[in-house]
Amino acid sequence: MSTEVADNTSDTESPATYKVIGTRPVRHDGADKVTGKAVYTDDLHVPNMVFGAFVRSPHAHARIVSIDTSEAEKMPGVLATCTSADLPDPWDKVDNLGEGCVNYAHLSGNVLARKKALYKGHAVAAVAATDSYLAQEAARRIKVEYEPLPATMSVQDAMKEDAPLLHDELITHTLGEEPARPSNIASHIQFEKGNIDEGFAAADVVIEREFKTATVHQGYIEPHVSVALWNEDGRLKIWTATQGSFVVRQQMAELLKMPVSQITIVPCEIGGGFGGKISVYEQPVAAVLSRKCGRPVKIMMQRDEVFEATGPTPASFMRVKLGATKDGRLTAGNAWLAFDAGAFPGGVIGPGAMCVFSCYDLPHATVDGFDVVLNKPKTQAYRAPGSTHVAFATECVIDELAERLEIDPIEFRLNNAAKEGTRRVDGPVYPRVGLVECLQAIQNSDHWKSPLTGPNRGRGVACGFWFNCGLKSSVTANVNADGTVTLIEGSTDIGGTRTSIAMQLAETLGITAEDVIPQVVDTDSVGFTDVTGGSRTTFATGLAAHEAALDIQEQMVEQAAKIWECSQDEVTVVNGVYQGNGKSLPFKELAVEADKVGSPIVGRGAVDPQGSTNAFAVNLVDVEVDPETGKVTILRFTVCQDAGKAIHPSYVEGQMQGGSAQGIGWALNEEYFYGDDGHMRNASFLDYRMPTCYDLPMIDTIIVEVPNPDHPYGVRGVGEVPIVPPPPAIANAIYRATGVRFFELPMSPPTVWNAIKGQTTGD
Repeated sequence: MSTEVADNTSDTESPATYKVIGTRPVRHDGADKVTGKAVYTDDLHVPNMVFGAFVRSPHAHARIVSIDTSEAEKMPGVLATCTSADLPDPWDKVDNLGEGCVNYAHLSGNVLARKKALYKGHAVAAVAATDSYLAQEAARRIKVEYEPLPATMSVQDAMKEDAPLLHDELITHTLGEEPARPSNIASHIQFEKGNIDEGFAAADVVIEREFKTATVHQGYIEPHVSVALWNEDGRLKIWTATQGSFVVRQQMAELLKMPVSQITIVPCEIGGGFGGKISVYEQPVAAVLSRKCGRPVKIMMQRDEVFEATGPTPASFMRVKLGATKDGRLTAGNAWLAFDAGAFPGGVIGPGAMCVFSCYDLPHATVDGFDVVLNKPKTQAYRAPGSTHVAFATECVIDELAERLEIDPIEFRLNNAAKEGTRRVDGPVYPRVGLVECLQAIQNSDHWKSPLTGPNRGRGVACGFWFNCGLKSSVTANVNADGTVTLIEGSTDIGGTRTSIAMQLAETLGITAEDVIPQVVDTDSVGFTDVTGGSRTTFATGLAAHEAALDIQEQMVEQAAKIWECSQDEVTVVNGVYQGNGKSLPFKELAVEADKVGSPIVGRGAVDPQGSTNAFAVNLVDVEVDPETGKVTILRFTVCQDAGKAIHPSYVEGQMQGGSAQGIGWALNEEYFYGDDGHMRNASFLDYRMPTCYDLPMIDTIIVEVPNPDHPYGVRGVGEVPIVPPPPAIANAIYRATGVRFFELPMSPPTVWNAIKGQTTGD
């Protein structure tokens, strides 16, 4: 693996110099993680704890006629059962969870089915018993009578007028007049820019293609697991694996109709999430069972439950049409996008429609997006939700346009790349962004300049975009008697954010990263902090840490003035060294003196930055295709990304490589495979084909740093956009290796082999 950090300062800028930012300190939680001492939720064994298990629907679509729990309740060791009747009546309220919205009526119905089971694996009832095996046996004793109904498993089928309805009351929400009849189309959104007819009329070449993508799971190693204790005083405490303890508290309060002050969420270490551990699943059920039996209840899903009953990313059907002039300028774009929302409305069609043309300066464009319900698990975010789908479509058409016009694929993208002042089709205008710099870095890379020779080999390139978000973050920072600082934060740490946030505090104070002791705490111990998602944590919680450091600095100046018997105006601070009245002390030494004579120094930071930090990435990939088997081997892979400023370059590289690896799996192998009965046939890591070390190349990284103007250190989020370009980059490379263009994911060996065979035989 090679890593490069490109210098992207303009002629009028000088690169900032930092002592901590840009270095690679050992992560603060590293020792616990590598020695196995880190506490994950399943490691918890609370006194008197019992275990829960679910009863799940064997049907993809069925009316629930009756549920009989009596036989299970008679079993020795069984302490409680619950159904949707034990949850408060749901109400139609929509909340933003930070990375997507939720309707609590739908969320309650997903936690435990009401009236109908809407997908195979839909939770119908649950039971608590003294051990997990007994709980599973008791769950099998609960008798549920079903009336099976026809199931709809594809977006196109679900959109038909005669399709079986999942929700009899669901009327398509549109900006215009709503239809009179219910359907499976939950919403229709539309964006317009310019005059689409004029745009296509000005084009010399117009290409339109249809695309499909399959349902894909985030594939986190740790399953969903929670421990709930509903105490006798009415307070509820939950230990859980989550990307956002405060959004879990928010969901629990609404679902159980409790005040948030009565609920404490303790985030344990998390074994992966990628957007899939934001919504609640087992937490409300564990809470209800705990209330009923008076003991703490642990529920841990089995792997098949994770696949069948938690939120994967949606399948999709898309049509993308683009026009360009002979000299390589895009004139117009049209996109028609239908995304599978799963069993309940509220999928990721919104960001998909916003991202579809986000990499390009299109003068004229229209986008129509449809959120469609069908008999599959409710879809959730997965690393830049919706953007990977639409990038696959747009980047493949862009590549075909470049070929038709006989223009180098990078030059064609540079001719049309979004830049400062470009208006997206959904309205926002970009501030300074780094797509052009990423394309130029790839163009100047050794990879691009190296020849690719040999039969059945091809090289592809593609761009990707994700907004990134700000949202709310809070921290407190306590200066200790020895001059170290304890940093209290509410952002659950998935990718090393304890350290990236601590580094920003340290840089501001002029101390080392090792002198900061970061702690992720429960919801009672820090101010509200939004979800770890949306590529927001290093940016927004880092911004809060910067504010807390400035607060500390102000208090330290006050203490220094008292100690040195001078006015505060006489005290200056440069790189963590305090000077005044002819005296000078670094932060740590001054903190020791201040502790002896002054009140405790506590810094606070609370932020709610608005808008997007706008991340762009470009992939360059070389492949070799075996025409006898259809197997695609990735020979070389380079990812370039604008990080704004890489706080900890190793973590940025890790995000770039990890997202690319997941994108490679999405491109080549990963998919939910359903039978005609609506049953998932590959609900295990053995059969759900995620890439292993044998499938992945060394992934080279190029970090571009075009500073984000809305952050003191120029930070942009980096965690999500790496998953966006791999599928189209690989598709474009396979085309150059085989002469066949692919319009459906995954491009698995049977798909590739059949396409090659069809080409050679003329079928």
